[in-house]
Amino acid sequence: MTTNKRIVLSSDHAAIELRKTIADHITKQGWTAVDIGPTTPESTHYPKHGEAAAKLVASGDCQLGIIVCGTGQGIMMAANKVKGIRCGVCSDTFSARMIREHNDANMLSIGVRVVGEGLALDIVDAFLSANFEGGRHATRVDMIKELEL
Repeated sequence: MTTNKRIVLSSDHAAIELRKTIADHITKQGWTAVDIGPTTPESTHYPKHGEAAAKLVASGDCQLGIIVCGTGQGIMMAANKVKGIRCGVCSDTFSARMIREHNDANMLSIGVRVVGEGLALDIVDAFLSANFEGGRHATRVDMIKELEL
C-alpha cells in the first residue's frame, strides 16, 4: 500500500452532503481529500461511484477510500469487486477499527440513512486511527486475497 496521505471520497446522490462533511473533516487532520463526486443531486448509480473510488485505491493513487450511499451496502459491494479492495460498511466505531486492525481494509463505507453526521465522523476517525496488526490476521487477509479472480 502506498504511504501517501490521499483519501478518495465518492457517494451517490443521497450522500453528497455527508461526503463533503467527511472531506472537510479529514482535510483538517492532514489528509488530502480526493473528492470524485457526484456534485449534483440528480439520481445516479452507486455502483459506478464505488468502482471509481476503488480503482484509485487499487492503483495506489490514493492510500484509502471512503464511500457513502443510502445504506453503505450497495456502494461497498461494488467497490469490493475491484481486485485488491477490502471495503467494509460500518455503522459503529468498533467495526471501523476492527476492519483496519484485523482485515487490513483499505476502504470504508457508511450509510447516510443509517448513521448521523456525528457518528459518521467518529466512524471515520476510528477507521483512520487504526493500523493493521498483521500476525495471524495477515494469514487470513492473504486467504481473502487468494479468492480474487
